[in-house]
Amino acid sequence: MVERSWTAPIDDPGFWNPKGRAPICLNAAAARSYLPRTIKKTDLILAGRTKAQMVEAVAAAVDKKELPPMELGAMCYMLSKQGHLSDRVGHWHPHLMFFLSQTDPAAWGASVQGSPIFAFNDKWEGLTVFLVPVRQWSDGTADR
Repeated sequence: MVERSWTAPIDDPGFWNPKGRAPICLNAAAARSYLPRTIKKTDLILAGRTKAQMVEAVAAAVDKKELPPMELGAMCYMLSKQGHLSDRVGHWHPHLMFFLSQTDPAAWGASVQGSPIFAFNDKWEGLTVFLVPVRQWSDGTADR
């Protein structure tokens, strides 16, 4: 699927960027546990909800267990040069993303000095995402 800008972290300056597009290939565990969050966010935004209303509705759905916790092994591939993650970085780097229910990224060695693994916490939805850059795009060309 191709996610749009409103699936970015809520503090992302490009949250409403109409150029935002993130081709993402989910494995089965992520399709069952991460995808429902993307669908919920998209439904709310397309219904005209504000960012604050979307955050409130998704957080409430997580609290009420209407949205599932992340399944063990939930992950995706983001290997397309066709993405536009932000005006600042364009398509960034080819990478894998691993989805966990709320956890401390530093406990996994992510986002600490010298670590090649990045992470962000969306505490409002109980989600931690780890980003692991890889060396090649889906077309086999090297990341530069």
